[in-house]
Amino acid sequence: MSATLDHLVIAARTLPEGRAWLEGRLGVPMQDGGKHENFGTHNALLSLGPDCYLEVIATNPGAPAPTRPRWFGLDTPEMKDRLEDGPALIHWVVAVETLTAGPEVLDLSRGENRWTLTVPEDGGLPMNGVAPSCLVWHTPPPPGRLTDVGVRLGGLRLGSPTPDALRAVLDTLNFVGEVEVYEAPQAELRAVLETPNGLVTLGEW
Repeated sequence: MSATLDHLVIAARTLPEGRAWLEGRLGVPMQDGGKHENFGTHNALLSLGPDCYLEVIATNPGAPAPTRPRWFGLDTPEMKDRLEDGPALIHWVVAVETLTAGPEVLDLSRGENRWTLTVPEDGGLPMNGVAPSCLVWHTPPPPGRLTDVGVRLGGLRLGSPTPDALRAVLDTLNFVGEVEVYEAPQAELRAVLETPNGLVTLGEW
């Protein structure tokens, strides 16, 4: 079994704020995503080519409160404080062939999409976001339905206080892709995007 990049995750205080921020940075339009009833969130999507994409996600103010902590740490004071400074690249997700059932492996849906995803019970981010979540698609993944607006991932850089531990996680997943892991005082996730208007770097901590 091997893992490949599925998508990047940008979080925002509100979906309109996150969408406007990213469209302004990249100079291309995003597409409507949908609602995640399990976690009371909603998203917008952007193609990164035929095999991966990017999502902007935020709490859906019109949805009932979920029965468990929201994914991607959206409920935590730390994440709320971080997003006060603006939308942020917070995480990445890899596609795998299978997942073993367990309390942190959830069957989820958004509209017609069906997938299984690893979500810690506390809703937190693995290794503060630099270790990926794992996903199995049960329906065709989004890239096949998204408009290609000419944006591609040019590079993904992962900084961690424990880079060897992060490399071990990627080795265990048999991750296939170009990712740079380096030592940093705290978790850092940066993505270089090739856009019609030139290179754009996303990611600060």
